[in-house]
Amino acid sequence: MSVSSGYHLDVSAVFSPRGVARVCQLTLGCTIVSLVIHSAGYSATYGTFCMAVWTSCFALSAVVLVLEVTRLQTSLPVSWENLTVTLASLATLLLLTASVAYPAFFVRANDCPYNNCEVRNFRIAVSVCSWVACIAYGTEVFLSRAKAGRSGSYMATTPGILKVAQIFVGCVIFALLTDRTDFKWHAATLYCAAVFGVCLSGTVLLVALVVSGRSAAIRILRMPFERLAVIYTFAAVLLYVSAAVLWPVFCFDRKYGAPLRPQGCPRGKCSWDVKLAVAVMSFVNLALYIADLVCSHRSRPAAQPSRV
Repeated sequence: MSVSSGYHLDVSAVFSPRGVARVCQLTLGCTIVSLVIHSAGYSATYGTFCMAVWTSCFALSAVVLVLEVTRLQTSLPVSWENLTVTLASLATLLLLTASVAYPAFFVRANDCPYNNCEVRNFRIAVSVCSWVACIAYGTEVFLSRAKAGRSGSYMATTPGILKVAQIFVGCVIFALLTDRTDFKWHAATLYCAAVFGVCLSGTVLLVALVVSGRSAAIRILRMPFERLAVIYTFAAVLLYVSAAVLWPVFCFDRKYGAPLRPQGCPRGKCSWDVKLAVAVMSFVNLALYIADLVCSHRSRPAAQPSRV
């Protein structure tokens, strides 16, 4: 702590650069939720998702700031630096998604002057505030990366942040698979779904070990955590290469599926669209795993604060 131990509250948690970023997050989160409830509104699945993102990020930022100001985070059985940067990275990705989805589905140029211009203006304000909030969370991640060397925070390094992105994309893929996708027709697409699940579970396990402060527990395997992470990432790259090749073949080849979008397939309810989205996201995650492997291989192991 940068303040004297004689004080019960840590004022630097508010006035430090990361503290200022969190105060901005809270201010913007409160503004967004208030605007949506007051007049902007939301509906359907996409609107509910955006509202869930904004309220969740606001609540998490409030909890983090309160715990740091009261110094209660020191009594938690977790690696606090790793936990906060993980939450900030995830919030950045979620807010980025909400900032794109909300204006795409709820802001229309032809809503005015024929309809209520006030509602449209409120929705534009919500979209702008959401983008600014995304920048605020991204700033916290950047500031955490700047002090990663001093704090020994693995999740603030490039491999750590990439793992959060891999989890996010993996969850998006599974959300797509559960939405009108007939992938169970072929053994190859079932294999692809299994690959997505195994890689997602493995990455979540690695992040959980780091955040819980128990990465030293893998010493029973007689190797440091960083080496285990590199070996796992290499295996994930091989698995994702096979899935990224098999999925398009068995979904879009004429022998197994439809190479072109079927005519009359309703927008938002078309299985072909979902398959295409899964194919794109699988290549995105493959690129993330490859980048993770390269960065992990080239980086030197950082000191890990551990809790046995």
